[in-house]
Amino acid sequence: MKRRIATGIDIGTYQVKIVVIEELSDKRSGARQVRILGTGLAESKGLRHGYIVNTEEVSASIREAKRQAEAAARVPLKAGFLAVGGISLDEARATGFAIISRADQEITTLDLEKAAKAAREAAAPGFLNRHVLHSIPVEYRVDGTKVLGDPIGMKGVRLEADYLFITCLAQHEEALAKAVEDTDIEIIDQMASPLAGSYVLLEGDQKMKGCVLANIGAETVSIVVYDEGIPISVKVFPIGSSHITDDIALGFRISLEEAERVKLGRLSGQMYSRKKVDDLIASRLNMMFALIDKHLKSLGRRGPLPAGIIISGGGAGVGSISDIAKGSLKLPARLAEFRLSSDTKIRDATWAVAYGLALWGLTGDTTAPKKSMRAFFGKFFQQFLP
Repeated sequence: MKRRIATGIDIGTYQVKIVVIEELSDKRSGARQVRILGTGLAESKGLRHGYIVNTEEVSASIREAKRQAEAAARVPLKAGFLAVGGISLDEARATGFAIISRADQEITTLDLEKAAKAAREAAAPGFLNRHVLHSIPVEYRVDGTKVLGDPIGMKGVRLEADYLFITCLAQHEEALAKAVEDTDIEIIDQMASPLAGSYVLLEGDQKMKGCVLANIGAETVSIVVYDEGIPISVKVFPIGSSHITDDIALGFRISLEEAERVKLGRLSGQMYSRKKVDDLIASRLNMMFALIDKHLKSLGRRGPLPAGIIISGGGAGVGSISDIAKGSLKLPARLAEFRLSSDTKIRDATWAVAYGLALWGLTGDTTAPKKSMRAFFGKFFQQFLP
């Protein structure tokens, strides 16, 4: 029997992470479980705000992470699933409609496809120089009435579909793909980083009740907002934990290396007033959460998110971040929990994107690239159908 193995690749501004997992089946019970075969971690070079500025340096970083992962997993890495992040990520919304085609007015898959195509055509002017990563149906309406769930089988005259399109700059996506393929890894499919992280960091009830997952990266803060189990927004802001380091360096007139240690609490004493450090950290964090708050207001979702904000990423452990988020957003706030066994090779939630990609890989065909978004809908976004 062929082994089912999948690889997730997360290329961040500071680190490249690769996770290789295998699906195991219990012959007696039929139960399935996932085992982490190996991981690879390398310092990122050649990136800025998630953009590639030097392809060769990025490929070298990927090659080093690949070498480590192959040595640990003891399998060659020939294909994988790639995360696409950075400030080039954006979103667009559009509504499409279809007149029910059958004489008995029963809604079929063909009607859904027509509405989806109409929504994409309506949003197309905003796709210039951009690649559509995901097309997510947010809400269906039959003859003006909202449908809870899949409308197939229902009867009506007119079907409307509200869609969320997650896009990235085509040039950015092509540069990322080339850097990976230069290391002899074939890209099977791609996913927006915030969605990949949410795949493993959020519980089903959190998504249903409404929440925002915020990843505090080195140079960016990325968020995904869920309501009724559906991702209704993905956004990236050009601010991150490295800006806190810059603030401390300027505030105390010290080197960036020393400022990073102060930020992480590794240096203390009379030279570095704890109050001043905390004030500098809080000031920058408040700026981050103000951007998130403004975006939530634009969505009309600032208040009705009972599951609150869940914070992840390398900057999640800085200062009293949960308390600051709670005060700034007026929402429940906590750090993301990455529930894995203690003997795993993954230690914290900064691996969530790569791990989530690999898990997603096991839900689909990992032997050949998908030829259409229909496979993507069926194997991943089926769980997002309203």
